[in-house]
Amino acid sequence: MRKIKITDITLKKLSGEREISLLFREKTAIAACADALGTDAVELAPIKNLREDTIIYKTIAQNIQNATLAIPVGFSKEDVLAAWECVKDAKKPRLQIEVPVSTVQMEYTYHIKADKMIAKIGELTKAAKELCDDVEFAALDATRADEDFLIAAAKEAEASGAGIITVCDDAGISLPEGIAALVGKIKKAVNIPVYVQVSDRINMGVASAISAIKEGADGLKCAMAGKDVLLAGEISDAMNVCSKEIGVETNLNNTRIHTSIDDMLSSINHEAYEIESAVSEKKKILLDSDSTIAQVAQAAQVLGYDLSESDSGNVHKALLQICEKKGAVGAKEFEALIASSAMQAPSTYHLESYTTNSSNLTSSMSQVTLKCNDEIICGVSTG
Repeated sequence: MRKIKITDITLKKLSGEREISLLFREKTAIAACADALGTDAVELAPIKNLREDTIIYKTIAQNIQNATLAIPVGFSKEDVLAAWECVKDAKKPRLQIEVPVSTVQMEYTYHIKADKMIAKIGELTKAAKELCDDVEFAALDATRADEDFLIAAAKEAEASGAGIITVCDDAGISLPEGIAALVGKIKKAVNIPVYVQVSDRINMGVASAISAIKEGADGLKCAMAGKDVLLAGEISDAMNVCSKEIGVETNLNNTRIHTSIDDMLSSINHEAYEIESAVSEKKKILLDSDSTIAQVAQAAQVLGYDLSESDSGNVHKALLQICEKKGAVGAKEFEALIASSAMQAPSTYHLESYTTNSSNLTSSMSQVTLKCNDEIICGVSTG
């Protein structure tokens, strides 16, 4: 049977829904669940808060055991580097070039014309390929794009080093026959795998996915939860019924997928799943410079974190530093403090000392001493 690759986009979909604010441990739990269910890749949401997201994504990268970990790279070479820093420690990292290919979205989102977008696709793909062997080009809003331009964009991405092309129906306007025909045309134009991300806005996500597979799609993107998206449980059920008929199979663990997803959703504490009393307790969190370590630990428990004495002390220390500049912090800021002070992986390099000299007669000079494990590293530079 032909193997269909499954990519989980739960983190991306839930992070994009305004009424849902995922906590640090919820994001890691979602990624771990998708990995355990046999998905071939797990997608992260685009970077919004560089410092906080880098900490979270590096933790996820170290914990994912089997799946590829994919992350969108943004729209500049600097964004590509920032994204790479988040996933470079994963066993199987992937960088994604995600740009709109419909005229309305190209001009509305980035204010550029078709020819400039083609050049940008090539530039970003090449920059990503220099850092990572696995690069994907995702054509956003593909079902509203000019087909000739979409094919040209796919060819440019392939020529620049992309190993996967994804066709996305972000508008949710395509019927099964339409998305299948589009996939078929892209398949004929390129020599690399073609994935599809269908919409379930009109309750035809499964039908569109099956039609795309029949037309040659090599992979599907789905989520364990979210709005207007193909659900992993539904595509698993569909494959159980028609996999032999269409001659395909997936790596999904069909026997435990529903139970695992239900357990994961019931364990996460964001407001879409919380009881009213839990939401109220979270909104009461307000810590200031008078807060004790015990109060910090108790507030962390309300958010779902069980901190050790050492972590509670680290978070309390960071809280006091923040409160010197502003009076108090609420639940969202407090969670960021936990992520940066207690939940991060141990750092490798530590700053031991630095000396800087400057004058109007000579170039400035700095000497920096770092410690890596038990090794002392010293460097001097002028500039």
